[in-house]
Amino acid sequence: MLFALLARLGQMVLVMFGISVVAFLIFFATPGADPSARIAGRNASQETLQQVRHDFGLDRPLPMQYALMMKRLFVTRDLTSFVNRGQKVIPTVMNAIPITLSLVCGAAVLWVLGGLVVGVVAGATRGSYVDRGLMMLGLAGISMPVFWLGEVANLVTQSRWHDTWAFSWVPALGYVPLSEDPWGWFKALVIPWTVLATLYVGLYGRVLRASLIEMMQEDFIRTARAKGIGEARVLLHHGLRTSLVAFVTMFGLDFGALVGGGALLTEVVFGLQGVGKLTYDALQTLDLPMILATVIYASFFVVMANFVVDILHAILDPRARDAR
Repeated sequence: MLFALLARLGQMVLVMFGISVVAFLIFFATPGADPSARIAGRNASQETLQQVRHDFGLDRPLPMQYALMMKRLFVTRDLTSFVNRGQKVIPTVMNAIPITLSLVCGAAVLWVLGGLVVGVVAGATRGSYVDRGLMMLGLAGISMPVFWLGEVANLVTQSRWHDTWAFSWVPALGYVPLSEDPWGWFKALVIPWTVLATLYVGLYGRVLRASLIEMMQEDFIRTARAKGIGEARVLLHHGLRTSLVAFVTMFGLDFGALVGGGALLTEVVFGLQGVGKLTYDALQTLDLPMILATVIYASFFVVMANFVVDILHAILDPRARDAR
């Protein structure tokens, strides 16, 4: 087990290094493009271009440019945006991370609990009206685009029925820091959590149901039944644990992708200045240092989330501990 963890940790470090190299080469070594012009932004003066070349060491060999960029990203953290007139990139990204984490973590709690309930109940009542009803609701949740559902939620809670007793507690769009006002933080995010989780509850419920039904046909389940173990314990203790492997794998990928910027549409609809919104604004102004920082941050988070999933996978499935 320890060897497997160390091996995966080494793989994670190598993948992160490879991602940083590839991202750097795409932004700074694309043939026929001057990186100083892209960093300085549109209509930059010659003096600004010279300053960019000097600050980023663009007149030096590529390995030295890469080392300087990584130093500014992770050591000195003094990477600046020329498009936004000296805005510090890393502090801006760090300020956006708690907003995105608050959004995604809260939604993840809802979709994991909802997905487990839907998947287990549907799997246990296979073929019944309850099973069909849950699958239809899950499919409806998957089919609704998050930006459309978010706009509908805003229309109902912020406009049409905001003055009624049902939604008068909903605050204006935006983020309230958890450290300043925990209750205000909860009220500001509970609608975005619900909207973001709606898609994943249906998706995870359907996947868990299919996995659970397949698992309940396995020999070890028949052996457990032959020993006289109750059906509820067979389902929850034996069938559900093995079925969670696919569930956990999906969760790691989706959680990492959402924290890395995949929650962009939800952040835009609900006025949250998270990492996704930051990346979107940087793309609008072609702010290269900000785009590079958010891309590397996002990819690193996806890799780390998959590392955690590998650990959980090894705990749930002993066969994975010996996998190379």
